[in-house]
Amino acid sequence: MSDQPAHAPYDALLLLSFGGPEGPDDVVPFLENVTRGRGIPRERLKEVGQHYFLFGGVSPINEQNRALLRALREDFAAHGMDLPVYWGNRNWAPYLTDTLRQIAGDGHRRVLTLATSAYASYSGCRQYRENLADSLAALEAEGLPLPRVDKLRHYFNHPGFVRPMVDATLAALDRLPEDVRAGAHLAFTTHSIPTAAADSSGPAEAHGDGGAYVAEHLDVARLIAEAVRAETGADHPWRLVYQSRSGAPHIPWLEPDICDHLEAVHAEGAPAVVMVPIGFVSDHMEVKYDLDTEATAKAAELGLPVARAATVGDDPRFAAAVRELVLERAASERGERPERCALGALGPSHDLCPVGCCPARALRPAAAGADSPYA
Repeated sequence: MSDQPAHAPYDALLLLSFGGPEGPDDVVPFLENVTRGRGIPRERLKEVGQHYFLFGGVSPINEQNRALLRALREDFAAHGMDLPVYWGNRNWAPYLTDTLRQIAGDGHRRVLTLATSAYASYSGCRQYRENLADSLAALEAEGLPLPRVDKLRHYFNHPGFVRPMVDATLAALDRLPEDVRAGAHLAFTTHSIPTAAADSSGPAEAHGDGGAYVAEHLDVARLIAEAVRAETGADHPWRLVYQSRSGAPHIPWLEPDICDHLEAVHAEGAPAVVMVPIGFVSDHMEVKYDLDTEATAKAAELGLPVARAATVGDDPRFAAAVRELVLERAASERGERPERCALGALGPSHDLCPVGCCPARALRPAAAGADSPYA
């Protein structure tokens, strides 16, 4: 019998996230990191950052990642899995390059990455892979030993992601006034992206008409709506809608926007709406501001009762799902054929992003894929 751990050949897990400011003085420098290369004036960034200043200049995402780190470490320890978990961000401290430098310095050589984005898209997958390649290039330039870095598959349809969202939706329904609860509509929300980016998301065979990005969200929304119907006995009308649009107004983005959707269903006679942010792993700024502030204000203006479902955050079932995904990928790397858990119609996603998956406008090196220069 082998004495290697169940997570072998991996010896570290990297939690890779977006990052966010942790005080008023951080807001503009953070936005400069996010928009680097776009030539946006500093004064405009101060305007864009106003929603951060409403929350004291602090994005909740970093504290939520700390909570997820604790949940992962506790779950791993409770199941006898001695796998260290590190954390690095794309746009704010702790920066990814610094974290990978620490990982290499600690002697780790096979790293699995958990990105805080559950779906296929350029910004939700390939851009993180490009960030990994940039950081590995920086370590290589410093003459440091490079760990091999892989990325966990998309987990949008894993039960440990879906089932907490079902329970959160049921809890949000229960917060509505009883006389409107049974007729409430479900608005499944995610980040809007340019339609061109959506159409080219996922592997080449998924491209067109929203690509993998829209297909994956629709699959999750359908799963949750069906589970809610089974639990409540009520058939709640639902739709996938979008939020947090940015960029030039002449470029088509996915629609409808959540606020436009609230106006439309109110006009149609919907008695209430539950907003279900399936596109987000935690209650970060785009949830707290775009839904809890802007969309909730729009609903109040309309006189439309609304409630917002929680995201998975540090739910123990999500932490357990990450452990299962780590063990699944480790077994695959050892040449075994593990069970690949997934709900819905789409099945488990690929382990290795193929060439042409979620292409960028300009080709840049990306790690943890079939086209990785650091395989």
